[in-house]
Amino acid sequence: MRLSRRLASTTVAVALVLPLSYDAIAHARVHAAEAEAEPEELFGAACRIRVTGSHVTAYCHNPYPETDRVSLHVECARWWDLDSDGSAVDAGPAQTVRLTGRCWKEVASVWVSHQQEG
Repeated sequence: MRLSRRLASTTVAVALVLPLSYDAIAHARVHAAEAEAEPEELFGAACRIRVTGSHVTAYCHNPYPETDRVSLHVECARWWDLDSDGSAVDAGPAQTVRLTGRCWKEVASVWVSHQQEG
């Protein structure tokens, strides 16, 4: 009987110590080649979308030096209401563009797609 109590208490002690020792292990460092890799260039206009009833307006501002071709997509709530994909518009560097769309009734979802030229 005494042996099983000792074994149980030892097992509990080991179970409590193992997670602590795992946190103390040194983690691998980033290799020098990975650290020297160039970061990806930033791209993409930031868009603010407003839905007012059945009308949708999006303002997209491009703070980056590359042109971003943005397009507004509107999905309508009613099955008989036609969804729309707007024409692509160039948002040049430091330029803000306005995109509009609408449904006959309620709007289900809206999103803006981005395409990099080149």
